[in-house]
Amino acid sequence: MAALGALVKKVWSVRRVLVLLCAPLALVPVLLSLPPKEGRCLYVILLMALYWCTEALPLAVTALLPIVLFPFLGILPSNKVCPQYFLDTNFLFLSGLIMASAIEEWNLHRRIALRVLMLVGVQPARLILGMMLTTSFLSMWLSNTASTAMMLPIANAILKSLFGEKDTSKNMNREHEEIQASLQQNKLYTVPTEMQFLASTEDKDLTEEKEVASDALSDLKKEEEYKTNIWKGFLISIPYAASIGGTATLTGTAPNLILLGQLKSYFPECDVVNFGSWFMFAFPLMLIFLLVGWLWISILYGGINLRGWRTKKSNIRVDAEARAREVIKEDYQKLGPTKFAEQAIFFFFCMFAIMLFSRDPKFIPGWASLFAPGFISDAVTGITIVIILFFFPSQKPSFRWWFDFKAPNTEMQPLLTWRKAQETVPWNIILLLGGGFAMAKGCEESGLSVWIGGRLHPLEGVPPPVAVILITIVIALFTEFASNTATIIIFLPVLAELAIRLKVNPLYLMIPGTIGCSYAFMLPVSTPPNSIAFSSGHLMVKDMARTGLLMNLMGVLLLSLAMNTWAKSIFQLGTFPAWANIHAENATLLLPAVENVTFSALNKI
Repeated sequence: MAALGALVKKVWSVRRVLVLLCAPLALVPVLLSLPPKEGRCLYVILLMALYWCTEALPLAVTALLPIVLFPFLGILPSNKVCPQYFLDTNFLFLSGLIMASAIEEWNLHRRIALRVLMLVGVQPARLILGMMLTTSFLSMWLSNTASTAMMLPIANAILKSLFGEKDTSKNMNREHEEIQASLQQNKLYTVPTEMQFLASTEDKDLTEEKEVASDALSDLKKEEEYKTNIWKGFLISIPYAASIGGTATLTGTAPNLILLGQLKSYFPECDVVNFGSWFMFAFPLMLIFLLVGWLWISILYGGINLRGWRTKKSNIRVDAEARAREVIKEDYQKLGPTKFAEQAIFFFFCMFAIMLFSRDPKFIPGWASLFAPGFISDAVTGITIVIILFFFPSQKPSFRWWFDFKAPNTEMQPLLTWRKAQETVPWNIILLLGGGFAMAKGCEESGLSVWIGGRLHPLEGVPPPVAVILITIVIALFTEFASNTATIIIFLPVLAELAIRLKVNPLYLMIPGTIGCSYAFMLPVSTPPNSIAFSSGHLMVKDMARTGLLMNLMGVLLLSLAMNTWAKSIFQLGTFPAWANIHAENATLLLPAVENVTFSALNKI
């Protein structure tokens, strides 16, 4: 047995190498059972999917495989693959990352967070709401991981001021054991320091002592359970809010931009999805989901007590809330007065959001209509704003400096330096996006998307509203175990072809799939924010599983509600659009040829 255990450990230690070497061999039957070009493309996609799910290679390195495999396998020439890694969608995402870097550089995000917490109050339910609102707002513009990493230390500081160190639970357990031992021996009750005022006098009989001890123990357990639950509610609400908030803007999370890029690849004439139209659809959905999620977390973890909401708070809790208020106020004061750089960043941040929203909001002509049609995109808008950050001064300019010859001649520092941008921008995400776009281009050029569409006949009878719910559930479950970026890269081509088969607007299926892959709440490994919160040591897997299960279900239902109500008017989902019809006609022309090649290939096997 010992030898078997040692062997298993050795195999586990080299599991990534084994996957790296065995996966290409295991997928060889795909090359033999499909038409040549479609089979080779599917081989590459399945290989990348395995590498992404198992992380046999770093995610960004796996995303580079199309540059090597597509030309070698005759799927796409390199001059068509490489440009996919730097589409205008990538530059829109890059502009958002650079803006986030500038906000973090001057601590503007921390000032916003603490200010919101000062406004909402320090009662546990209100603080959880404040944490969720702040985290979701930040994750609309920063990465979900950065928002979570910033908010968790603030939450821990507030929790310690409310309840003291979490390690006190061990001392409480020790006190419980002492109480139990004293009761079993029928001797004098060993009184905890905090409960001395409940001690009975020496002349009381043993029965009264036992009753007092039992009441004290019960109260102590309830108070400890309350503290533990509130602590868990705080920590679990932050990563959930980050995942929800990232869906509200196109630049909030990578899957949103992958949707935009693949729409341009599959349906070049589709122009209904941009920053403004997405925000009008996703922002109300985010607010509703945040409110429902806050109610669920607050009720589950004791922030809202439905039975005892009228009971008066104890003096201990009142004092703890006062301390928490002081901690927030003290942290805010440590930031000092608002600097010129913070004001400038806030101004450019507002300009960034307003110009993206107003470029082409669809319901009214945007400012882009002043220029040649098709020349101004969201990427142009975003990059224009962030370029200014690299030369705008971080200190207030002074005209006196020009006439004061004794003033120090120091070089002007801009709001953001390129060195800082290099250090803080996650460049691997840019490559991951590019890999997704290259896969989509390969599916289109090889005819694999048409071949997949031809295999979706059994799903043609599914009602579209049911399809939306099923798609969201499947993708939400899949993304619990795989990267949400990799998940949406794999599923979007299938959803596009399924929509054409169902004769519905492709956005009706592709948007729920995109947002659904951000609804990963059940496991610590589902998203980096979940992992960060879990690593604090105060959460267990079962806490995330029971909380996240209902969060997933609520997300699926709310997303279905949104798609069948206000999204229909924003994206014109009620009709099969002309831009999708062109793609459908091309697919219909290609399908018979693909089918003939498929049958001939199968006959040779």
